Amino acid sequence: MTILKKTFLPLIIGTSILLAWEFLVPFFDIPNFILPRFSKVIEALWNQKEILYKHSLVTLGEALLGLSISVVIGVLCAFSIYSSKSISKILYPIIVVSQTIPIIALSPIMVMWFGYSIWSKVSVVILFCFFPIVVSTLDGLNSVDKDLEDVLKALGGSKIQIFIKLHMNSVLPNFLSSFKISATYSIAGASIGEWLGSDKGLGIYVKRVAGMLQSDSVFAGILVLSFLGLFLFSIGLLLEKILLKYRRGIKENTYEIKKI
Repeated sequence: MTILKKTFLPLIIGTSILLAWEFLVPFFDIPNFILPRFSKVIEALWNQKEILYKHSLVTLGEALLGLSISVVIGVLCAFSIYSSKSISKILYPIIVVSQTIPIIALSPIMVMWFGYSIWSKVSVVILFCFFPIVVSTLDGLNSVDKDLEDVLKALGGSKIQIFIKLHMNSVLPNFLSSFKISATYSIAGASIGEWLGSDKGLGIYVKRVAGMLQSDSVFAGILVLSFLGLFLFSIGLLLEKILLKYRRGIKENTYEIKKI
C-alpha cells in the first residue's frame, strides 16, 4: 500500500492531468493560441530542442552563479547577525525591508546598473534567493542548545570544535531547507532578469514566442524552466541526504558528551 501511494498514485494523477489536457482542449474547442494540446507542446519541445538547449544552459548558468553567491551572502549575514547585537540592529531591518520591495520593480534598476551583462540577471537571482537562506540559517543558530554549549566549553572544547560539533549540527537542517527553496527561486529570478533585459536565455525565449502567439513554444519553454527548477531542487535533496547523515553521527557523539 505504501509503494502504491508513493509511486503509482502520483503517476496515475499526473497521467490523468496530461490526458485531460490533451483531450479536453479540442473537446471544448479552446483556441490553440490560448491553450495548445499537450501533444503540440511536446512537438514544439522536440522541434526546437537545440534552441531550447542553448537557452537553458544560459539560464542554468545564471541561476547557479546567483545561487552560489546567495549562499555565501546569506550565511555570512546570518552569522554576522547572530554574533553581534549591534550588527543585528542595523543589518536585519535592512534585509527585511529589501524583501518588502517587489523584485520585479528592482529588476529594471539592475539592468540600468549592470547593463545586459550576466550580472544584471545574477543580481536578480540573488535578490530572490538570499533572504530565505539568511532567515533559516539564523533560526538554526538561535536554536543551539546553550546548556550543551556550556558543557563543551567546560570540557575544554575550542571555538572551532564547538562550532563544528554543535552550531553546524543545529544549522544544517534549516540551511538545507532554505537551500531547496532558493534553488527553485533561482530559476525564476534568472528568467525574470532575462525577460527584462537579455538576448539569450529561456526568459527572453518565452517572451519572444509569446509575442508571436506561439503558445505551444511558450509552454515548451515553461516545461524546460520547470525541469531546471526540479534539477536544482534535487541537488538540494541529495545534499540533504548526505549532510544530514553526517549530522546524525555528530549529534550522537555530542549528546553522549552531554550525558557524561
